[in-house]
Amino acid sequence: MTRSTLRAIILVTGLITALVHLVLLNVLMGTIDPLFTLNGLGYLGLLASLFLDLPVVSKQRTLVHWAFMAFAAVTILAWVVMGRPYNALGYVTKLDELILIAALFLHLRARA
Repeated sequence: MTRSTLRAIILVTGLITALVHLVLLNVLMGTIDPLFTLNGLGYLGLLASLFLDLPVVSKQRTLVHWAFMAFAAVTILAWVVMGRPYNALGYVTKLDELILIAALFLHLRARA
């Protein structure tokens, strides 16, 4: 897989997960849940750190990749612990996050 394909996968899967947490889950719940909102903002912040040329993280791309993978993994673990009742949206979002982790790892390997 090319680096540009991996970047596209990271962008799409990251945006899907961010929008699910920021918008869809809050709408379905009928209220703004602080944890879902912060999780969605975290995904957007990590995407910005990865894709924008921010001086703060420009020399820390490897660290941003690992932080992004850890963030997605913690989100999956939190869902396993607190996600009951499990539903189709949860499973689809977790699959999306697993694809995101794999794409981040492959993109990091392609950089090296």
